[in-house]
Parts: sequence; structure tokens; C-alpha cells
Amino acid sequence: MSDQDRGAEDARRAEPPAGERPELTADTAARRLGAAWDDLLAALGRARAAIDDPALHAPPPSERVLAEGYRYLLGWVHGAVERAFHADPARPHLRRAIHPISRSTIDNADALYLNAEIDGARAYRIRGRAADTAHWRAAAAGGPATGAGRRAPQYVIFEAATAYAGDSGTIAELRPGTRVGTGTLDSSELIVAADGGFEILLAPERPAGYRGNFIATRRARTVKAPDGRRETVVHTARHLTLRELFHDWEREEALEIAIEPLDPAAAEPPPPLDAERAAAELRRMAAIVENQMKFWNEFYAVVLETHADMNGDGKRFMPRNDFNAPNAATLATGGGQSTNVYAGGVYELAPDEALVVDVRVPTPPLYQGFHLANLWGESLDYANHQSSLNGHQTVWSPDDAGARATGRQARYVIAHRDPGVANWLDTTGVPAGFMTFRWTYTAAPSEAPTVTVEKVAFDALGARLGASAPRVSPEERQRALAMRRRHAQRRYRQY
Repeated sequence: MSDQDRGAEDARRAEPPAGERPELTADTAARRLGAAWDDLLAALGRARAAIDDPALHAPPPSERVLAEGYRYLLGWVHGAVERAFHADPARPHLRRAIHPISRSTIDNADALYLNAEIDGARAYRIRGRAADTAHWRAAAAGGPATGAGRRAPQYVIFEAATAYAGDSGTIAELRPGTRVGTGTLDSSELIVAADGGFEILLAPERPAGYRGNFIATRRARTVKAPDGRRETVVHTARHLTLRELFHDWEREEALEIAIEPLDPAAAEPPPPLDAERAAAELRRMAAIVENQMKFWNEFYAVVLETHADMNGDGKRFMPRNDFNAPNAATLATGGGQSTNVYAGGVYELAPDEALVVDVRVPTPPLYQGFHLANLWGESLDYANHQSSLNGHQTVWSPDDAGARATGRQARYVIAHRDPGVANWLDTTGVPAGFMTFRWTYTAAPSEAPTVTVEKVAFDALGARLGASAPRVSPEERQRALAMRRRHAQRRYRQY
């Protein structure tokens, strides 16, 4: 977002003193709102073109790709209504940024994504409560999780940043200094009381002598100016993101969480909605939808080289039926969770083909997930299909002397139909889509994970996997799917 855009947004959100502007006549209000509505419809039309226009980097079309593209577009519409009409940095709340009706950005099937718009020049307090957090300390120390009963999510991370990924509508926002993180706090460092309660202060600077949980909302960086001089640039956060990552879908519970400003003026109710502000919100909604559609299409096509080699080096950043080398999250590859190491690729399978994926993880992560998504970046239906497996759900190789010497290992199968093995990832019939590994580390691992892939005929899987491959019965598969449905309903309950 440019400084001009930020200024316009700040002006839109400013609360004019009562009586500063006379009430518009009904005819004037109708004209201004009608013009904003027409602008919204025009922007939605341009956003719709991103579904099938090659010039806007649309994925190769098929009936399913096109049908899912319209659903994907409406997911952005859903989120934009919330962001445009119900986000207020003076009175913020944590909303679900991604959920089953608005999946996007190659989202993590194990994650609950929350976001709040903030004004990084102000101070806020987050209050929360977690179920049993003993595994946070055990995981941080490299040991096994302990305890019984309900548990907090496997891993939690708060991140403050200057911009919302994709809002600019162009991958130029990936340039250094354009979208900047100002502060981070995760479950390995979060101070939690014996009853599971915690508080976090968000502020531009840590107060003198303050020893509690803290996230900075302002960051100063020294950069080189075009004339060669060094200058200081101050970045101020405008968004707070919370990711809650789940491993044990049967036992782990989402946090109780709320955010409040430490500004007495925020106790005042917001002004009533008027035509000027409603028109501005309609145009903001239009910009969000159009820009998000264009940004992510361009990102997948140009940066990830999903559909073709774009830079002429003879390969793709996201290879077909293979994975790129594990890499830490950076803005150069779209950002993502700052503590993650990623490996990704694109599977492409005929009905009678499968991928055998072997992973070795020498350094234990705080979290691991393996996920499939369609070419719009929507995670595949993980409530009704086993289209993802995390470190808890994976059946790992036996911990014999060989496994200890070479690191924790597992073998997965990606296929369109159930091969009867435990570590099957279901494509839900999508013939080509993203496949992504995520590993969470608070420090760079001493040895990075490795992933190897082999494409085989589906009917040859038995011989390829051998008799020792962990298998499941149809009844066991149905129980696993029932558990996934229960967890998804609990994670995204609307009451």
C-alpha cells in the first residue's frame, strides 16, 4: 500500500466531529452510493476476468478449475465485506482471515488464521486463555508432548506487519522494504499462567522495565538511499496475524482470545454509518477483491512458475511431480509464517498414477504439515478427505537404529483413490495441484529436511511400497475421516 493509499484510508477511517458536515439529502446520498456500487460491480467484473484470462495468469482451464475459480473469487468477496465494513483499528477484533468458505494462498489445513487491523502508533492488550500448554515447553526443549485431556494448539504465532499480503495487486510488493514485519511472538516464548491465561502488550516500543509478553508495532530500519547515503526508515504495523497450528485434531482446542486498545477514546462507540463512509467502504471492498485475485494469479504464475518456466533457466521454482529444496519463509517467495521452512511443488497425475513421497526430518520441528491445494491455492477439502497429514497424524518409520542414524522418516502416497495405506493424501480428484511441506523452527535447523518423489502406476504401488508399509482398513479410514469432520466443525464453529 502506498503512502497515498494509507493517507486515504486514514482519512476514510477518521471520525469527524458531530455536526462537521451537514446530512446529505436522500437524492445526493443515493447518487453517491449508487456510483460506488457501480464501481464495485465493475471491479468485480475485472476480478472475474482473472478466472479465465491468460493475460491475468489464469491457470489452464478445465470444467473443475473454472467452477472452483468462481468459488475462489466469492471467497475473496466474503473476506472483503468483513475487512471493508467491519474492521476498525480503533476498536479491533480478531476475525477469521481464512476458513473453509474463503480458502486461499495455499493455506495450511492445520491452521486457524486470525487477523486484526491495528494502528501501530497505538497500544493494545491481547488477553487469552489456552488449554494445557505443557507440550509447548516440551516441544521447545526437543522432548515429547506430555499430559492428557484437552490441549492448546501444537504451535501458536503472533506477527505484526505493515501490510496485508496481496492488497497491492502486484508482485512488486515483494520488493524488500515494501511489506515489513515489526514484531513476532510464538508459543515457545509466550509467558502463560498456571491457569492458561496470558496477556500480550502491543505497542510501538517496549516500556522501560516491562518484562511481560510484548510485540513491537513499529520498526526502524537503516537503508541505503539512491544517492548512497544511509537513512533510517520507520515502519508501522497495520495488521496483526495469529496462526494456531493443530497436530492432534481430537484433543487440541483453539485459544480464547480478544484484543482491546489501551486508548480511553476507543471506549466511545463508533459514529453511525453515513453515505460518504459507506461509499468509501464499497470502493475499498472492490479494491481488495480485484487486487487479491490479480496478485495471487501473478504470484503463482510468475514467482512460483506453476504453469511454465518464466525466467528461462530451464526449470520451475515449483517443479512438477517433485519438490524444491526446503527454504525459509521470505518476502521474495511471498512471505508466509516467519518461523517456517517450506518445500513445495505441483503434482500432476493421471487417474492411474500415484506419487510416492519420502521425507527425512533430521532436526525435530515444533510443527510439521503436508498439504494439498488446487491451482487457485485453495486447500483441498480437508474435513471430508484426508488431503493433509501433519506430524501427529503421520505414521513414521519404526524408530530402529537406522532411523535414529538418518533422522525421522516417513513415506506418503498421493493418489486419486485410496490405496489402503495409512499415509495417503487424497487429491479429491483434482488432477494437478500444489503440494507443500511446512516445518516450524524457531532457529535454523542444523540439518534441513529432505524430500524425494517417484511417480508410479497406481497398480504398482503394492510392489513399490512392500508388505511392511503401514496399512489401514476401510473402517479405520472412515473413523479417521469422522474425526476430521468433528475437528473442522469445532475449529470453525459459528457460535
